[in-house]
Amino acid sequence: MSSPLDAFYIGRALAEAFYEQTEHVLTETLSELGKFDAEQRERLRQFTEDVLARAQREADAAKQAQTTTAIVPIGTQPTDLQATIDELRAEIAQLRSELKRYRSNSLT
Repeated sequence: MSSPLDAFYIGRALAEAFYEQTEHVLTETLSELGKFDAEQRERLRQFTEDVLARAQREADAAKQAQTTTAIVPIGTQPTDLQATIDELRAEIAQLRSELKRYRSNSLT
């Protein structure tokens, strides 16, 4: 193996082996990259579906809440807000006077 022809064949075999090894590594790298890309696309698709499903559930819940709160039987209509506030103030004043009377009776 000392002739220049032998060196040529060794160089050629080395180049072919290097080419095959490079081809294998490149193929594996591209394959892994393709798998990674597919997985990321699947995760993105799943995430998008999850977000849309959540939005749909919230919209349905809001629609259900609107429907249930909007339907009020005729005999049970809520009273005027200001009238309710006035009634509560009157009750608070009455309770204060009762409490004041109770305190004054317990001190004597």
